[in-house]
Amino acid sequence: MLRFVLLAAVAFSSMARAEIPSKDKRSGFDFMSPQTQAMQSDETSNPGMLWVLDGERMWSESQGKAEKSCASCHEDAAKTMRGVAARYPAFDEQTKRPIDLAGRINRCRETRQDAPPLARESNELLTLSAYVAYQSHGMPITPAADRRLDKYRENGRAWFERRLGQLQLSCASCHDDRWGARLGGSVIPQGHPTGYPLYRLEWQAVGSLQRRLRGCLVGVRAEPFEYGASEYVDIELFLMSRAAGLKMETPAVRP
Repeated sequence: MLRFVLLAAVAFSSMARAEIPSKDKRSGFDFMSPQTQAMQSDETSNPGMLWVLDGERMWSESQGKAEKSCASCHEDAAKTMRGVAARYPAFDEQTKRPIDLAGRINRCRETRQDAPPLARESNELLTLSAYVAYQSHGMPITPAADRRLDKYRENGRAWFERRLGQLQLSCASCHDDRWGARLGGSVIPQGHPTGYPLYRLEWQAVGSLQRRLRGCLVGVRAEPFEYGASEYVDIELFLMSRAAGLKMETPAVRP
């Protein structure tokens, strides 16, 4: 197995980066088996919907010293949250840098509900994030047109293209240069964040994009960033721009 991985690393490192043309962009859904596609498409079979339903419950529950719920300010999420996830990360006026959807939810908890922030990758934060993102299901990804985000988006691109870890592989080595090929028996997708938080069969649970990025960093034998790190937000900002026009699938299902 080690020999296979090292040979793959040599093969990847010898190739020039080739960005995917817009006409060839495809969701990870297209690379899955018909059985997994059917699981995602049928909401009664999609296990990620359990998190969405929990998020719907949490949306209306009062939290913190302010005894306010998300609905206290935002009312019906089906109306007020429609399209929101499709344009995140967005510029945050307080920190003067991008903030992701989970970060915005925690900011609202702290400033509006007077409640402590939820831990990254906690079940509570994943369920609320999944519920909000679900309101954009089927809508095209439309990155925020804010020039203040440009330098952070370019930083995300730089991380995407940077070779890391003992294997000296970048995200682009797999998801730009080798998509559609196989690695360890699995098809390499293009790496578009169309369905997060998503249910991954390997995890047997819903997880965030940051969890997936951490897994990739560990896979190339690099030190992963801590959850919530600005590097992850910048990478997501770039990935959402890279996926512009593809449809939101939250909660997606992946192998």
